[in-house]
Amino acid sequence: MKAAVLGSPIAHSLSPVLHRAAYRALDLSGWTYEVIECDEAGLPSLLDGCGPDWAGLSLTMPLKRAVLPLLDRVEPLAAKIGAANTVVFAGGQRHGHNTDVPGAIAALAEQGVTGTLLPPGAEVLILGAGATASSALAAAQGLGVGQVSVAARDPAHASDLLAAADRLGMKVTLTPFGAPMGHAPDLLISTVPATAADPYAQRIARRALLPHCLLDAVYHPWPTPLAVAARQAGAAVADGFDLLLHQAVGQFELMTGSPAPLEPMRAAGLAAIESRR
Repeated sequence: MKAAVLGSPIAHSLSPVLHRAAYRALDLSGWTYEVIECDEAGLPSLLDGCGPDWAGLSLTMPLKRAVLPLLDRVEPLAAKIGAANTVVFAGGQRHGHNTDVPGAIAALAEQGVTGTLLPPGAEVLILGAGATASSALAAAQGLGVGQVSVAARDPAHASDLLAAADRLGMKVTLTPFGAPMGHAPDLLISTVPATAADPYAQRIARRALLPHCLLDAVYHPWPTPLAVAARQAGAAVADGFDLLLHQAVGQFELMTGSPAPLEPMRAAGLAAIESRR
């Protein structure tokens, strides 16, 4: 069976390392996982070319929203968020799923951040307003948070995120990117490129902003200045690799129907990151 990760740019993706490690661990010798450069314009024809020998696709930028109208079925979570990072081919149909949300929750849980441990009325700040930020909204909801602040680099491009918030029943307050907060967030989630978060990294380094926990969606290059500053300030840090790993676990299980071998996947991914340094 075939699977692949699609996006643009995509050459840096660690997804093949994770999925192939899982195939090896479970002796799925007939499975392959490739990297395919694909933008929004090329997505319809690529999907049309996936026959019965295809199990599924992993999607990254800029395809998570673009894929939705091309699917036969969309799971409720992906529909609410307005983004699918996984396509599963089953019964001649294309099914869309979102594993970013449970992946983020699992990554935070590994750092001791769960819904039961967040204080009532927890402050959550999300950096960015793209598809990953919409998934971060749903992750915050999964942790029992009903309202968040979102620092959007371009508020004019936040309409999809605000629509997702409405579907989720969450309250979102848009704030200027880089603007000070009245209170330090209990949870800071960054979905922007590493250098874009520098204003927040600098404020954390000056101890002008002290989140209790950071989830940084970036995994290359790693560590980001934001993650370094947060760790030095004593915050718990869930990195982009943690998120990538746990969303890949969900994708693997959807595509194969087998429990994912978490630790072999983690070991392979960490080894690949080390080899790139």
